[in-house]
Amino acid sequence: MSRPTRLAHPTRLAQPRPLHPGAWWAWSLALAAAATRTTNPVLLALLIVVAAFVVASRRSPQGGRAFGFFVRLGVFVVALRLVFEIVFGDTLPGDVLVRLPSVPLPAFLAGLRIGGPITAQALLSAIYGGLQLAALLICVGAANSLASPRRLLRSLPGALYEVGVAVTVSMSFAPQLVRAASRVRRARRLRGRSSSGLRGWVGVALPVLQDALEKSIDLAAAMDSRGFGRRGPTSPARRRLTTAAVVVGLLAVSAAVYGLLDAGSPTIAGLPLLVAGSVLAGGAALVGRRAVVRSKYRPDVWRGPEWLAVAAGVAALAGVLAGGWLEPGSLRTSAYPIVAPALPWPAALGLLAALLPAWLTPRPPLLTTAEAAPPPAATPAEFVGAAR
Repeated sequence: MSRPTRLAHPTRLAQPRPLHPGAWWAWSLALAAAATRTTNPVLLALLIVVAAFVVASRRSPQGGRAFGFFVRLGVFVVALRLVFEIVFGDTLPGDVLVRLPSVPLPAFLAGLRIGGPITAQALLSAIYGGLQLAALLICVGAANSLASPRRLLRSLPGALYEVGVAVTVSMSFAPQLVRAASRVRRARRLRGRSSSGLRGWVGVALPVLQDALEKSIDLAAAMDSRGFGRRGPTSPARRRLTTAAVVVGLLAVSAAVYGLLDAGSPTIAGLPLLVAGSVLAGGAALVGRRAVVRSKYRPDVWRGPEWLAVAAGVAALAGVLAGGWLEPGSLRTSAYPIVAPALPWPAALGLLAALLPAWLTPRPPLLTTAEAAPPPAATPAEFVGAAR
């Protein structure tokens, strides 16, 4: 009789787990901050490709088609920016491509036009600006696809619980809208009805609106039944003081980050404000944990892969900043006159480093058959119940 094969210890097996949602949001926000620093179309295109590749490799099962929705929204923004430039652009000199019929405007609207000559410089300037805004939207879409909003709510400190519920519901709007529209369009096709064109979209919009209203009522009932807003054993004065300290600290951090990212602001003025705001907000958040009584049965862990994802995003931002410092003018591609976009090597290396989470972070677990089924009508209750 042959001896049975000895199985490996279960703890030694590489088990997939979802990355901490805060790590994915930090990675995405770092890429968004890098996008705000440049209008170079080569760098912006590279940033979009990096975000799309990481999302394709580590997308959360709950993310659904949210990233595709944000990509289409970005394409729409670029097209809309071009249309506005063609119709209402500035009357600046340049290489005229085509002349449209113009409409005379009164004197107080000097500098604007409707129609008239369309120059290549104006079109390139519109493309650069629209591509930058599209990159910001795609970074937000990457965060929505990689991190579950419910898990992000569960990871927030107690002092930010109520604000976190509102922010989480707002962040989950786009994924839920995409899922609802897809479900309604699939149902219309099964019934032999058209789901494309203006008439089809009108038929899709009404059921989606009805579904949104029903889910809003379910969410309000779930929040009321779970005692949303219940406070812990703290005085009202202490709660107000804690909330004010958190808000002031976060405002100081936001102002400091804007000052550090703005090329015209002195860096030495933003660092003390960043440290002071972080200390104030962090201390108030720790003190305010007693204000909300919640139980966390499966808290998200923060380990090496989370630090790696954050470091990859920071490396992308640092590479873009270093590229602008070592090669002045390389981050802003001029359209007056038209020049070829440069490719600063520090920015390129930083953006390539942002690809590391696609390989060096654990894969998210797959959905089971029950989880992959369409959510029931009371699904919005999970936004409140996930944090208990």
